[in-house]
Amino acid sequence: MSANDDIDWIRRQEAELVFDAFDEGVAFDLGAAVRARALAQNLPVVVDIRTFDRPLFYAALPGSDASNPDWTRRKINVVRRFLRSSYRMVLEQGRPDRTFKPGEGLDVSDYVLAGGGFPITVRNAGVIGAIAVSGLPERDDHAVTVDALCDHLGRSRDELALPAASD
Repeated sequence: MSANDDIDWIRRQEAELVFDAFDEGVAFDLGAAVRARALAQNLPVVVDIRTFDRPLFYAALPGSDASNPDWTRRKINVVRRFLRSSYRMVLEQGRPDRTFKPGEGLDVSDYVLAGGGFPITVRNAGVIGAIAVSGLPERDDHAVTVDALCDHLGRSRDELALPAASD
């Protein structure tokens, strides 16, 4: 599967994984589901869910490290700036150094091209926040977020998951 195919697939995920409403309770339920999966599968991740004005859920799982919270923060900044998945930005930008082009004016201490950040979109309101996972390879971080959103929104993981990466 090519990067362009993945980009199209992620656009579909972003268009279809939309909430009717989102509040603190939804954030908690979503975050708790990611935490439960991470514990059951021994995933060494951090999960961070926030609206663009405040944090709503945070959990650090065994095996995560001190850098993971910063990675989630920078992924959320990318979602906030571009209103799209951070993994989609990785694929669209195609920059192996994980930084934005100098002309973008985005400081590496605040923005990173790394998968795992996904927009929280509310119908008739737009993107109001983000969920970010850090600790796994970026495609897997992205998959954990998409799986959690599918489960919460009653969507089929099989229909929306990215196809297996080609080597």
